[in-house]
Amino acid sequence: MTQLEEYYNKFNEDKRLNSRHGIMEFTVTMKYVHKYLDQLADETGKQKSEIKILDIGAATGGYSIPLWQEGYDVTAVELVKHNLGMLKAKGTGVKAFQGNALKLKRFENESFDFTLLFGPMYHLKTREEQLQALTEAKRVTKTGGYILVAYVMNEYAFLTYGIKEGHILENIVEGKLDDTFHVRPGEDDLYMFMRTEDIESLNKDAALKRVQIISPDGPANHMRREVNALTEEQFLQFINYQLSVCERADLLGASAHTVDILQKI
Repeated sequence: MTQLEEYYNKFNEDKRLNSRHGIMEFTVTMKYVHKYLDQLADETGKQKSEIKILDIGAATGGYSIPLWQEGYDVTAVELVKHNLGMLKAKGTGVKAFQGNALKLKRFENESFDFTLLFGPMYHLKTREEQLQALTEAKRVTKTGGYILVAYVMNEYAFLTYGIKEGHILENIVEGKLDDTFHVRPGEDDLYMFMRTEDIESLNKDAALKRVQIISPDGPANHMRREVNALTEEQFLQFINYQLSVCERADLLGASAHTVDILQKI
């Protein structure tokens, strides 16, 4: 069992998505998933049941299952057997397989209209692996199709773990921060943290066209205690705020996550 599998055997992904910061992330992300699914339908003339979606790194089905429930043809790929078992146990029509984002050998070129890559880029710790995952997603996506890619952002990691939790000095000693305070994961670390220029460089090398980039959760992860203390009415307005500002370039890099919306041309 890999370190990543051990981590996700204990990590409750469903609980995370049902937390307030998870609800915000899901709500904002799905707005843009629907935006580009609708655009794809307009461009191709396909009905929902004809649009093939691939969810790479699907975890327990947080996105796969709702999209299947809406009528889309959804295939899920998940590396961790524990997560895959939980997804299958939910008894849906999502076609679910164990697989690795680095080599989607099960699928032929241009098999899917719409591809989600929402988990793998968090854990691929070299640029070479990240580029490989991105080019594999591109390979299995049809020309004209959309690829949505999620990243965890550097400033969130530095401010949360380095400053808020007080690990900055030990991180410097351990060589986990470079001279620009870009977090560099150690051998035992599971996450890779990005800056906007890192993402742009990957897109360039993968020859993928960016359509839009958004922040699905903004400061919500930074402020979990404060967010959890909000009333339901206050929290609803916080979601409305994030929906309003999620496209702002001046806020992207400081958010916990970004979703990069790409098109294969």
